[in-house]
Amino acid sequence: MGGEKGMTRVLLECSLTDKLCVVQEKQYEVIIVPALLVGTFLILLGVILWLFIREQRAQQQQPGLRGTAPIPPSRDLSWEAAGHGGNVVVPLKETSVESFLQTTAPALAKLQVPREQLSEVLEQIYNGSCGAIYRAKMNTGDSAKPKTVVLKALKEPAELHEVQDFLGRIQFYQYLGKHKNLVQLEGCCTESLPLYMVLEDVAQGDLLSFLWTCRRDVMTMDGLLYDLTEKQVYHIGKQVLSALEFLQDKHLFHGDVAARNILIQSDLTAKLCGLGLAYEVHAQGAISSTRTIPLKWLAPERLLLRPAGIRGDVWSFGILLYEMVTLGAPPYPEVPPTSILQYLQRRKIMKRPSSCTHTMYSIMKSCWRWSEDNRPLPRELRLRLEAATRTADDKAVLQVPELVVPELYAAVAGIRVESLSYSYSIL
Repeated sequence: MGGEKGMTRVLLECSLTDKLCVVQEKQYEVIIVPALLVGTFLILLGVILWLFIREQRAQQQQPGLRGTAPIPPSRDLSWEAAGHGGNVVVPLKETSVESFLQTTAPALAKLQVPREQLSEVLEQIYNGSCGAIYRAKMNTGDSAKPKTVVLKALKEPAELHEVQDFLGRIQFYQYLGKHKNLVQLEGCCTESLPLYMVLEDVAQGDLLSFLWTCRRDVMTMDGLLYDLTEKQVYHIGKQVLSALEFLQDKHLFHGDVAARNILIQSDLTAKLCGLGLAYEVHAQGAISSTRTIPLKWLAPERLLLRPAGIRGDVWSFGILLYEMVTLGAPPYPEVPPTSILQYLQRRKIMKRPSSCTHTMYSIMKSCWRWSEDNRPLPRELRLRLEAATRTADDKAVLQVPELVVPELYAAVAGIRVESLSYSYSIL
């Protein structure tokens, strides 16, 4: 109380024109208000810096900064929708690989191929960390007509979870059933070690290598006509879309549609391979692996790590058309792989190649609409290709004079050069 009275006396003794008293009366407002403003600014600045540093660290920790990206979860797929037709992975209740194989034998009994029918290994196609891939002969009962197949072997020794995953992929093929534009499962050898998945052989190889061969000034090689017309591009494209429709009907998507993941036969029958991502969606309801895929084939929502879906495959199909009409050129050749998202965010797309008709380019652009809901579904797109086929040129051969240097292509495309040398690499 004494202090308050003292202050009152001081203020009463001042006149209205006394400047010193005015300053003393308002000094708290002059100091506190600016201090609060400065403090608030510093707090906001600290929060912004913290968010920026956290984002930079997250980007550094993510794989794929050299042209590949991790796979986001699937779009609109619950566990039940993804497991449409039943979960393919048998729960691990056994304590050894041998007992686990005995447990799963009844489910795979109809697929078993007697090992003695696999008479001769012709060549090793690839040898990876998960196992080797071979081309071999399989006896069909007619000794004069042995069948060439591809064997995917599981490495030895294998952990129990690796065996489970390997058998799950075989059961996934069993669930899918047959489609003329998907690589078919011929059978398996899983009753004892070593474990084999037996796939049909598409001897001509992948579409990307075929496109590169079309650049050479050679009309025929091993009886195969190495040239491509606009009409044939549509022919191959329709087959790929038919396979995507098939996957869509089973609540699946492919996730990595590209020329390197399409196998081609001598009659230009196309077979979509690389179904590893589709398997993961079916088995788990989402993609959980750490496998990455090239950025330049991904739709914007995939680059932004949003849920994936069939319309992302449609975007990639537009890139596939570009690959075919340019005879295997890498997409966005002027854009570094790690800058592709910023390029697309500016609503830029690839320019029309000189060998591409306006009709085909219009189809490409419909695939590259930023909003996925504005892109056509595979069936609608296939009908557009069928209409375009009726007026397409079937005489003029697509020509690109430059030969491809794989190392240069890999650098521009943002992929590993090792991935260009073999097929059947996934699943």
